Formats: sequence, structure tokens, C-alpha cells
Amino acid sequence: MMKRLLPLLLAFACFSATAQYTTLLPGRAAPDFNLKNTDGKNVSFKDYVKAKGFIVVFTCNTCPYAKAYEQRIMHLHKKYAPAGFPVIAINPNDPEVSTADTYEKMQALAKAKGYAFPYLFDEGQLTANAYGAKATPHTFLVMREAEGNMIRYTGAIDNDTENADPAQTKYLEDAIASLLKKEAPPVAVTKAIGCTVKRKKS
Repeated sequence: MMKRLLPLLLAFACFSATAQYTTLLPGRAAPDFNLKNTDGKNVSFKDYVKAKGFIVVFTCNTCPYAKAYEQRIMHLHKKYAPAGFPVIAINPNDPEVSTADTYEKMQALAKAKGYAFPYLFDEGQLTANAYGAKATPHTFLVMREAEGNMIRYTGAIDNDTENADPAQTKYLEDAIASLLKKEAPPVAVTKAIGCTVKRKKS
């Protein structure tokens, strides 16, 4: 009986650990951070003097959903960094819980894939907790405005995790296009679909 209950108890514990963090919604200020990149240098919003905004993506080495979106994240940076919206990827997983998400393995992945954007190690998961990141991937589209860095979209990159539907709805790209026209995104919040963030066991 206990053997059958154990997987359910573990799943409930993971859900509870993630559920206690509230995801920041559009209209809220985007918390800044100063996290170590895979090149050993720290990165924050302040390093991007000319940016109009940021595509902040919480992602990781291990999740099948994160792997499925990896090429799309690379494409987003290539397409939108020149327009003023660079990608900043952050690994929210605790490396003691997810042992393939250590800083050294992040470095190896970034080098193997040729990431042109920073891939940051969220030591202590302070940034993931501040944003209320729930899944990998979980995106936050940030706009640099007079009052500061403001979240204008959060959720999924699109509605097609397998990238197989030519008619997919590209929520994030639609939101960026609207912001570039000084308009509100047509959809500001969607559900982030992916693996739960692997938070440190208490």
C-alpha cells in the first residue's frame, strides 16, 4: 500500500513546493537580478543599455519541454535581440534536486549548443521565487518603461509544445509585436506548460 502511495505523496510535495510561489502578472515590476552566466560573468538588466525590453525565460538542461523549446528560444534571441528584446535564460532548478542542472553542466550545454544569450545560474532560487516561476519553460516579457522594467506578458511561448502545428499561436511573439507598436499584447497571460521547477527540499 505504501509503495503505491509514495509516488502520489512525492508528486503532491513537488506541487505544494511550487504552488506556494505566486507568479508575477503583467503590470508588476520585473525584479532585477545579478546572476552568474555560463561564461563566469554576472548579468543583470543594467548590462543592457540599449535594450527596449527582455525575454526572460526560466528553462533548464533536463526537462523534455525545455529541450523541445530550445531551438525556438535560440530563434527568439536571433530574431528579437536586434529589435531590442534579447533573451535572458535562467535555470531555476536546484542542482541538488536535479543533478543534471549543475552550473558545470549548464556550461557544457551552452557551449555545445552555441547559446548567443546568457544562461544564468539561479543560486538559491531567489530569482525564480521572486518571479514565481512555475515551470520550465516559463517566460516573462519585460518592457523597459519610464517607471522601470515592467512585465507585459507571462506564460507559454506558444500553444504547440511539439512545434508541429503550422497554425500555432505564438503568444510571446504576438506580445512583442504589439509592444513594438506601442500597443498592449492581445493576450497577456497564458499557462506555462512544462516540468515543475525543482525547488530545494526543506
